[in-house]
Amino acid sequence: ADQAYFDRLRYVELKHGRIAMLAVTGQIVTKAGIRFPGTIDYAGTKFTDIPTGFGAFEKIQFNGIAQIILFIGGMELFALKDSAWGSPGPGEFPGDFRNGALDFGWDKLSDAQKKSKRSIELNNGRAAQMGILGLMVHEQLGVSLWPGGI
Repeated sequence: ADQAYFDRLRYVELKHGRIAMLAVTGQIVTKAGIRFPGTIDYAGTKFTDIPTGFGAFEKIQFNGIAQIILFIGGMELFALKDSAWGSPGPGEFPGDFRNGALDFGWDKLSDAQKKSKRSIELNNGRAAQMGILGLMVHEQLGVSLWPGGI
């Protein structure tokens, strides 16, 4: 395949890895009992009443799920792309969403450090994809992977 096709696959792999890392982190945080205070809807459903994983879909009303989907769609269409916010073009590498606005010291790193950090992110994303898949499968099987069966 050509370089553009490879770059597209790498871009998608990075994006899925980032989402999986957020998903695993979300599982860990909520299983640890850390929740937002208050209610999630006008019916009085508390954040603490919502389980993790697939069980959340039973507790969150349709309008709430629709809001989540619309938010993710908006981020996908307008913000999380290589040429977001009118930047001059694609980023320095596939998955570079800095868009000329945020740097966090990236430009001060050497090429070897940049390559190392990108490789670490790629590998952590791959591990997180397998991790969240394992958590989802075990949830559906009714087997907890968490200490104490939480």
